[in-house]
Amino acid sequence: MTLTEWLQQAAVQLQSVSEMAADDARLLLCHQLNVSRTYLYSHADVSISPADLTALAQLLARAQQGEPLAFIIGYWPFWNIELEVAPCTLIPRPDTELLVEKALALTLPVTASVLDLGTGTGAIALALACNKPLWQVTATDKVSAAVALAQRNAARLTATNCEVLQSDWFSAVSGKQFDLIVSNPPYIEPDDPHLPALQHEPLSALVAPEQGLADLATICRQAPAFLTHHGWLWLEHGYNQADAVRQLLTSAGFSQVQSCKDYGGNWRISGGCFTG
Repeated sequence: MTLTEWLQQAAVQLQSVSEMAADDARLLLCHQLNVSRTYLYSHADVSISPADLTALAQLLARAQQGEPLAFIIGYWPFWNIELEVAPCTLIPRPDTELLVEKALALTLPVTASVLDLGTGTGAIALALACNKPLWQVTATDKVSAAVALAQRNAARLTATNCEVLQSDWFSAVSGKQFDLIVSNPPYIEPDDPHLPALQHEPLSALVAPEQGLADLATICRQAPAFLTHHGWLWLEHGYNQADAVRQLLTSAGFSQVQSCKDYGGNWRISGGCFTG
């Protein structure tokens, strides 16, 4: 079977579980053969070895069962970096890149101190650390497996300006202050109808009580004690939570409170400046 023939058959098999079946098929094939997409086009008639066909069949079966491609291949792109991923954390998503974009656009000290709460793979923290090598970035997560994963990603990206700590929100950074705090905390309601589609990712990183606002409220309430004068807090939240999060920020003493839409046109992040 040639590369083109396999891609055509795989795309058909993936149509029931993916809206981008052809792209997913190419990603699986590139992963198994360790080649680029350009190679697939320039070597369309090359035959696939029996061993690779067997391995591809196993990968395809996992994808047909709904397992995310990120977990099947073990890595995923985010911003301008590539991250190891695993079922102990969320898969980095394009909407979260909005937090990175906003953070990089802020007027902060050249050697800003930044805290990323609930870092997961380390996506936000490492994107910031790699793009701002003079910033000192601290990433925290409550889950030990996530901490180890983020530490591996930091080491692979040689992000020596990023420290990863195990911490229940602010518990491991007592006494420290930051010019910027960012977080993509759990914010989905426990009975949200979209949860079944996220069954392969940890509920602890997705779901929060109090209509999904509990962790957002905790961070807003505690963050001022860890911010420098004129320090910023920016949070990712659900598409229908912007009003509530802005109210949480205002109640906690933040000014310049604002929200931004994601690339799909949904209100996705909110933040404010703390002047104490």
